[in-house]
Amino acid sequence: MKARLDLFGSPLVAKALRHIASASKVVIEESTLPSATRDLVLLRASQINGCGFCTDLHTKDAAHAGETPVRINLVATWREATVFTDAERAALELTEQGTRIADAFGGVTDEAWADAAKHYDEEQLGALVSLIALINASNRLGVITRQRGGDYQPGRG
Repeated sequence: MKARLDLFGSPLVAKALRHIASASKVVIEESTLPSATRDLVLLRASQINGCGFCTDLHTKDAAHAGETPVRINLVATWREATVFTDAERAALELTEQGTRIADAFGGVTDEAWADAAKHYDEEQLGALVSLIALINASNRLGVITRQRGGDYQPGRG
């Protein structure tokens, strides 16, 4: 399967991608949201959306940042795993509900929001919501245009 579109071959699309990357960079560099939580959120949304490129990238980036293989491998089944903190579980639940908005019949539940709010302050919640929205946008670009995973190398950016 070949990619449908060279995302960086179009000046317009490349510019839009730079804006998404720039917004993501702000969240990553300026928020106090724990880096492990960010990595889990990015990976889980990418798995749900079936984005091969983003799943490849976020799996490898998480490993490169020191995340354990066990946690990386279990993020898809986090509810049944014992290796995630209560705060990470709250973030993963918010990620799933925020990613599966059409399936949730009303979006994110009050319970999921309240659970996340127990673990994260308002700035961190804003960062978490922004990160979820941005990775979903990136995933959709990747899935619609069939961007392939497998070749990403961390640290070469």
